[in-house]
Amino acid sequence: MKNSTLLAISVCTGLLLPTAALSGDSTAKTAIGSAVGGAAGAAIGKSVGGSTGEIVGGAVGGGAGAAVTTRGKGKTGAVVGGAAGGATGAAVGGVGGAALGGAAGGALGRALGK
Repeated sequence: MKNSTLLAISVCTGLLLPTAALSGDSTAKTAIGSAVGGAAGAAIGKSVGGSTGEIVGGAVGGGAGAAVTTRGKGKTGAVVGGAAGGATGAAVGGVGGAALGGAAGGALGRALGK
């Protein structure tokens, strides 16, 4: 893996640590989970399947991250948004793009899904 990939994953993972202090179900928690999932999924997908794998990994990771960190009415929207954002971000900006896209998509999808 490239150093930039490892940096993106470690920064996003570092954001997960304070999420225990966040409320049980919050937009910030959804965004962080989607970002970490999108970045990790894109990095793993790229190493396995090149650019197509990166996009698919960003989608799966963004959606999975949102699913793990969201409860209640907005969960379905967060998963769809995290997956769409992770895939789009990975296509445009690689691992960092997947993190940003997953975070934005997960948070927006959660808000719209309520």
